[in-house]
Amino acid sequence: MPSSSSPPAPTPASWDEPEGLAARGTLIVLPGRGEHGGVYERFGRRLAFDAYRVRALGDPSADPSVLDEAAKLLADESLPGPKVLVGSDTGARYAVQLAAEHPVGVDALVLVGLPTGPWTSGSWEEELAARTACPTHQGRLADDPAFRRGAIEAAVDLPEPQLDQVQVPVLALHGKDDTVSPLDRALTVYEGHTNVRSVTFAGGRHDVLNDALHRTAAATVVLFLERLRLSPELPAIAEGLA
Repeated sequence: MPSSSSPPAPTPASWDEPEGLAARGTLIVLPGRGEHGGVYERFGRRLAFDAYRVRALGDPSADPSVLDEAAKLLADESLPGPKVLVGSDTGARYAVQLAAEHPVGVDALVLVGLPTGPWTSGSWEEELAARTACPTHQGRLADDPAFRRGAIEAAVDLPEPQLDQVQVPVLALHGKDDTVSPLDRALTVYEGHTNVRSVTFAGGRHDVLNDALHRTAAATVVLFLERLRLSPELPAIAEGLA
């Protein structure tokens, strides 16, 4: 049980399409170690502006019931498709697990900063720098009482990334300067899976959706979603961006 001095657990965060526009799909975000749904406000607002509904849940590595909540959202017929699981850090591992073991309702995956092994920062300042180079997001994390500092170092029993059992399109986003999950190790996990498209970000750190290049990352996700809406084969819709 949390102590009486512990901050209350944040409720799931949600962002909807602007009034008067038809929703173009639903994104279900599984955050990483130490995070909560509200950490993805900037990403959620940007995708909602493009008429996608976003539901950002809690950290499944700290609360396994989050996966049940995600499964309920996937089965919720009131939410528009396509439905896409977005997992960041350990959330990416759990997104793969859901898609492999409970594929009904999952139309695609977006995997961000897939962790490939343990990481030790040594200090809060080092953790913050490894997570993001964006000063705005660094400030948000530093001032967020619900964000759990040091959780990224915790030993967590994570599911293996069973990408061979995932039949839907996968967009993998990774920072080239990610020290938490080095790029070469992550690319090894994706190697040989023809349904995976990897996009790397120059200078990018671990939390790509909340990094200094967050606008480029969000635009990459939108392009992926627009192609997915046309066909699961992801036809090119912009010359030079295939």
